Amino acid sequence: MRYDPKNPPQFTLGLNFLFAVAATFTVANLYYNQPVLNRIAETFDVSFERASSVATLMQAGYAAGLLFICPLGDMLRRRPFILGLIWVTAMLWLGLCLTDSFQAFLGLSFIVGATTVTPQLMLPLVADMAPPERKASSLSITTSGLMLGMLIARLLSGIVANYTSWRNVYWFSFGAQNLLLVLLFFFVPDYPSTNPDGLNYFRALWTIVTMLFTEPILVQACLIGFFISCIFTSFWTTLTFLLASPPYEYPSITIGLFSLIGIAAICGGPVYGRLIMDRYVPWLSSVLGQTVILIGCIIGAFTGTFTVAGPVIQAICIDMGIQTAQTANRTAIYTINPKARNRVNTAYMGGWKYSAGTSIGFIGLSLIITMLKGPREKSWIGWSGGFKATERRAETTTGLTRRSAGDGRGGPVEKRTDIGAGGEEIRR
Repeated sequence: MRYDPKNPPQFTLGLNFLFAVAATFTVANLYYNQPVLNRIAETFDVSFERASSVATLMQAGYAAGLLFICPLGDMLRRRPFILGLIWVTAMLWLGLCLTDSFQAFLGLSFIVGATTVTPQLMLPLVADMAPPERKASSLSITTSGLMLGMLIARLLSGIVANYTSWRNVYWFSFGAQNLLLVLLFFFVPDYPSTNPDGLNYFRALWTIVTMLFTEPILVQACLIGFFISCIFTSFWTTLTFLLASPPYEYPSITIGLFSLIGIAAICGGPVYGRLIMDRYVPWLSSVLGQTVILIGCIIGAFTGTFTVAGPVIQAICIDMGIQTAQTANRTAIYTINPKARNRVNTAYMGGWKYSAGTSIGFIGLSLIITMLKGPREKSWIGWSGGFKATERRAETTTGLTRRSAGDGRGGPVEKRTDIGAGGEEIRR
């Protein structure tokens, strides 16, 4: 299936949906572990705190893969590169299914996270192959698969682990990846490298940094992605406490199924992608998506405490708005440099993934502000009054007792100094 410039491959709707399915069950690898961390802790006989590092390491590996593996998409032919990554991921995943060593499980989780970046290679490839009049809707279909994978992974993992071993979820993923490998091998066409003359790897990494200072469209998209990701995280984190409290008091399984609401918005993505994003400039779609998010947040804020319709509408609006804004952002940034779309995608995902780094920066700044003023300093800034952090015992204006020795129970007689009404000291 070598690329023929005289007869370039056609980007069909079927191929688009294949990319979406591949994105769904590839990105799901990052989220299967989250509902079963307690089961993992029991299997490996470790604390829940240590087991939670599995999810952390897998996300850290994904971030490393975005930074160091995705830029290779601008240097290599995408078909063998994508197939090779899926094969490596499947073979490493087999180790996760079999190992009895928690340390090996941690190490494999990090490496698997790094190689699970194929959806981020498929998105620039879709932008390359899709005709201009269908670019936005094609990206929307693949992005829908990406978001669907996050929901399906948590739902499937929770249900399967509730009735059987959590390892069966991992075995399912192993089979799904091998099936994807076969399907992609037969149906994904070859496509040439965007830089056939060669590109230095370290220079490619450096261009990612420079683009964040020279491309205003990219910087704007990164900032938008960061802020809407904060909204997404804030909503789904606090929703659990809202639904578990009066007047709802829903059980955990009902709260978990609440995430299925997002499927409606995700499946509708390609529809409004075709009707809106293919017809208008990305800026308008981005504004529309953010407006939908704003409307959902307003409805949820004023109705969510007394009717479940409030958070339902808010969830739909947030998912729909984020998908619209994200697809619009990708459509815009992929016009920056057709030969550097994978590096542009890496820079854009940095704006999304490294929001945690910004949070670290914020808390670091707050600590610096705290340290500018000592524990006993009364003015704006300084450390006068010493470094002692224990509380001083408050002195009373009458009857202040000073113990010089003993504990008052059979020890030496106490010496007391009382303050008289006129302010004079009376020693007894």
